[in-house]
Amino acid sequence: MAGGKQTPRQKMINLMYLVFIAMMALNMSKEVLTAFGLMNEKFESANATAANTNEVLLQGLALKAKDEPARYSSPYTMAQKVQKLSKDFYTYIESLKADAVKGVEVDPETNKLPYEQMDKGQNIDYGWFEGDGLSAKGKEIVDRFKKYRDDFKLIVGNDVKYKFLIEDIEKKFNTDDVKNKEGQSIPYLDYHFKGFPAVASLAYLSAIQSDINELEHEAYNLFLGNSLKQAASMKNYQAMVITDKSVYYQGEQIKYKVVLGRYDESTVPTSVVVNGVSIPQSRIKAGQVESSSVAAGLGEHKFTGKFTFMEEGEPIVVDILNSNYVVVGRPSSATISADKMNVVYAGLDNPISVTVEGITSDKVNASASNGTMKKVGNGKYILVPGMGREVVITATGTMPDGKAITSKQTFRVKPIPRPRGTIRGEFNAKGPASNLAMVSVGVTFEDFDFDVKPRVTEYTIYFPGMGSERITGGGQLSEAAKMKAQRLRPGDKVIITGIKSKLEGVTLPVKEASDATFTIQ
Repeated sequence: MAGGKQTPRQKMINLMYLVFIAMMALNMSKEVLTAFGLMNEKFESANATAANTNEVLLQGLALKAKDEPARYSSPYTMAQKVQKLSKDFYTYIESLKADAVKGVEVDPETNKLPYEQMDKGQNIDYGWFEGDGLSAKGKEIVDRFKKYRDDFKLIVGNDVKYKFLIEDIEKKFNTDDVKNKEGQSIPYLDYHFKGFPAVASLAYLSAIQSDINELEHEAYNLFLGNSLKQAASMKNYQAMVITDKSVYYQGEQIKYKVVLGRYDESTVPTSVVVNGVSIPQSRIKAGQVESSSVAAGLGEHKFTGKFTFMEEGEPIVVDILNSNYVVVGRPSSATISADKMNVVYAGLDNPISVTVEGITSDKVNASASNGTMKKVGNGKYILVPGMGREVVITATGTMPDGKAITSKQTFRVKPIPRPRGTIRGEFNAKGPASNLAMVSVGVTFEDFDFDVKPRVTEYTIYFPGMGSERITGGGQLSEAAKMKAQRLRPGDKVIITGIKSKLEGVTLPVKEASDATFTIQ
């Protein structure tokens, strides 16, 4: 994996990147969100250092090209192309990080981003994806990855000594579909970014920038002829623990591999000890160890241990450093809430949020016992209850280990409240008789959070001393009612009663509205 001459800081970052990468598949607590933020700071600091180191290597290659043009002129030309390609792609990834932090302001006191608040990734979810596929921006991102791979391979050509560089770029910047634990193929961007916290996406993008720096660094070392010499000594290897993921539920089995920074068939250790336990030789293959343990005790835990190799008759010990994992509690229930109130209304579109701690929204489903429930976004549903007195919402979430969590919550179902009748938009209007003839009758819902559109279908208007008129088809007065209105005198009060209405898009009946009045002035 890691190769070339690297600083201890860069090695540490590469190690921590591998340990934390699986954490992006879960919804995290505030502490873990902060950990992602700190991880991003480490990446950015290491990237700055790596950029300076690469610049020094390039300058060294420039001097060699000047002193020994026959040997180094061509490698230096290739290095200049690699530098430009790496810089352009690094800058493009930096532009993608702007999507992760869009709308997030740096805390003026700490001069840091508010990591604990960056638990949503809507800018990326709605910017890179469209429906079940990619948006134009998402397709552009995948195309830019492909262009970077193709252009890099075009620079180094088919020379066999650059073969592992090609293998490295294909591995680190591969955008093929990824198979999840259920064997399903998930598109690259969906698997790594869709539905993830903004801070996790930010750290992952910084990790990609670290890979760009690392690949550039290894290319320069190859052009200088340094890499083969470094590979000859076990002192230049770094041991690391790679888990199948980095956050576990209590009691869940941890599967991990202990590997070297660069390993092959010849790098077989004489002994391996992890957390005080000696690993049998039968589990040591091609420079890596496959084993398992059990996640016990909530919180962060560290892997410790060592690889031992024999070199020129002397034992060389490679310590396992900076390798850790986090154990979290197994969720026991879902969180179900009405977005606008503690009750739901029959026949109306009631917004409902359904989430399960530690499970992404695409692994959560919800249904209703009374009425219909439709998913409209990440954790967002529209519930349309029937006429019953209550509705039970059942939420089921599938955990990463395949186990299901089911939780139920009951909501009271209320009928649509009784509206109030209005004339000229008022409950008790006043004005001249000529004004009454021109106004219309309507209904309104007081202190109601739903945006409903009522339409008057029928009402009766009483004229003092002249009887009444029953009007259908809308809120306007009929011609007969207008003629009676013209004969009214100041002080007369007209009563509008029996007001019936319908709501647009709602099939359930609406209660008859309260009366409205119009006093002649």
